Formats: sequence, structure tokens, C-alpha cells
Amino acid sequence: MATQHKAYKFRIYPTKEQKIVLHKTFGCVRFVYNKMLAERIDTFERLKDDKEKLKKIKHPTPAKYKKEFEWLKEVDSLALANAQLNLDKAYKALFKGNAKFPKFKSRRHKQSYTTNVVNGNIQLLDGHIKLPKLKQVKIKQHRQIPSESTIKSCTLSMSASGKYYVSILTVYEKDIAGKEIKKVEGLDFAMDGLFVDSEGKKANYPKFYRQMLDKLATEQRKLSRKKKGSSNWKKQRVKVAKLHEKVANQRKNFLHQKSKELVSTFDAIAIEDLNMKAMSKTLKFGKSVADNAWGMFITFLQYKLADQGKQLIKIDKWFPSTKMCSNCGSVNEVKLSERVYQCVCGLHLDRDHNSALNIKKEGIRLLAIV
Repeated sequence: MATQHKAYKFRIYPTKEQKIVLHKTFGCVRFVYNKMLAERIDTFERLKDDKEKLKKIKHPTPAKYKKEFEWLKEVDSLALANAQLNLDKAYKALFKGNAKFPKFKSRRHKQSYTTNVVNGNIQLLDGHIKLPKLKQVKIKQHRQIPSESTIKSCTLSMSASGKYYVSILTVYEKDIAGKEIKKVEGLDFAMDGLFVDSEGKKANYPKFYRQMLDKLATEQRKLSRKKKGSSNWKKQRVKVAKLHEKVANQRKNFLHQKSKELVSTFDAIAIEDLNMKAMSKTLKFGKSVADNAWGMFITFLQYKLADQGKQLIKIDKWFPSTKMCSNCGSVNEVKLSERVYQCVCGLHLDRDHNSALNIKKEGIRLLAIV
């Protein structure tokens, strides 16, 4: 049996007093994180020429600041400890070359903090969740957490529109056996509609962001005309944030449904390992790439497949899926404006459908090697 993790996100409805505690904790976590980061930067600048001494330096902990700033004792100590852990992770990722240098957090950053389970300090009750320093908070639990799962930690957050959420991380034991691969699907990323599969079907992504652009522009203009910081400005900022949230929720819901549909039908799915960030800059398709959320879709596919013992096969980005004929295998130059693939062998096929067929064939080949 292997240990698995799964998170559940629910909306919570704190009282006025609980909101004050939440905002205090958000601020204290941000303050401690920035203090520790500033000290690390200062230490690095002083000892960057002496790497051996730099490695032996003991970095400050939140306890150090509690002596000077008494008000830090008012919030959950585990939330402050997790701020230190997050900074440690950021530094490890930096030294491994997987991330950029950590940045200071501002109030514009996502307001959130994480706390851990210790001696039953976090419990799900009837319509409420018990949390450190907050006691019982009203929760809208739209789905049940399996009884065999154990709560490990909780992350509390506030959205830009002022809504509060709790993400509950659970652990459980599950032995996931590898699924026998019988049905394989190939997906080709499509700027217009998310993807085309190897059967020629399109995902028909509704382009939620594009649909909302006119309304967003109108509300954004109203916001720009108001005095920054005024009560009317704050109300209008929330209106704009709610529109962005609606688009994000619509997109996420669509991607969840589409990924679930694919995972329940196929045993393995092949995709191209694309650099979406580079693609959006090079081809100047930033809005389309962001609206499609291909990266999020792949994340959903990956964990849903893994949970059922199925596989996601990533094809090398240099594989000529677009240029190759899915019938005879010959490689031909294809312009970006050409939407139909034609080959001397007689193949006349939609360009994306042809690519999806090539991705599927390459996926099957890679599976055979494994």
C-alpha cells in the first residue's frame, strides 16, 4: 500500500471576529516571510565569496521575531512555521535551477496561510470546521471526504473578490495497480478549441475569457475613472474581480469535465510536451494560450490517470507531428496558415487531426519500448 494525497477545497463563511483573526494571520505570515527573506539576502551578500561559511549559517526562525514583535504571538504559530518552510522550499528550488530568486510578498499577493493538524486542532464537524485560533467556522461542504482519509493540513485563503476558502489536504493508503493498456488516445493542442483528438473530434472549448472581454473592458474602464482607495473604487474592484473569478471557475469546471471524460474512456493518453509560455510569446497568442489553460488541463489529466493506474505519455516537442503524414510517414513542410494537410500519397486531412494521429502512433511506439 502506498501513501496518497488528495486536497478538497470548500468555501467558508467566517464571522466578523474570525475575519479579523484571518487577516491578522495573513499579515503576520507575510511579515515573517519578508523578514526572513531580507535576512537571507543580507547574509548572502556578506558571505557570497565564502561558500563554506554560507552553508553553515543557521537561518532565523519565526521564534526570533516574536521577542521583538509581541503581536506575532496572537496568531497561529504553525502558520508562521509554514512560512519558513515555504521559504526553504523556494531556496531549494532556486539552487536546483528550477525557480527564480524568491520575491518579497505584498498585499497584492494571494492572501493565504497553511496550518497543520496537531492533537485534533483541526476537525470537520456538522456544517463547521474547527481551526486553530478561529474555533468553529461555518463551511459549505459540497462533497464528503472519505472516512479512510486523514486530514494532514489546511490552507486558508481569500480571493480577490473577498471570498474565503479552506483547502484540506488529506492522506490515505491505496495500492494503485497498473492498468492494462488497450485504448490509447492522441491529443493535439489546438489554439482554437483546446485540442483535437486522434478520432478527429474537437474539444470545443467555449473561450470563456474571450466571451467576457467586452464586459471586463467596460467594468475596468469604470474602475479606472474612480479615485483609487475610495469606497466606490473598492466596490468596483470587487466587481472586476468577480468577473475574473467567474471566468476562472467556468474554465476549471470545463477542464475537469473534459479530463474526466477522457480518463474514463482511455487507458493511456499521448500529448506533446509543449512550452506554452514560449509559444504564447513567440506566436503572440498570449490571450488564446491563457484562455485555453492547456497546462492546467494536462495537470488534471495527469493526476486523474495516475489515480486509476493509467498513463500520460509526453511526446518530445521536436517530434514532427504537424509535418509528418499519418498515412505514409513522409515529412513535408507545412505553413502555419495551412489548415489542411495534403500529401503525395493522397492523404487529404485536417491538419490538427493528422497531428493527433501522429501523436497517438508515437505514444503507442513509446509504450511498446517501455
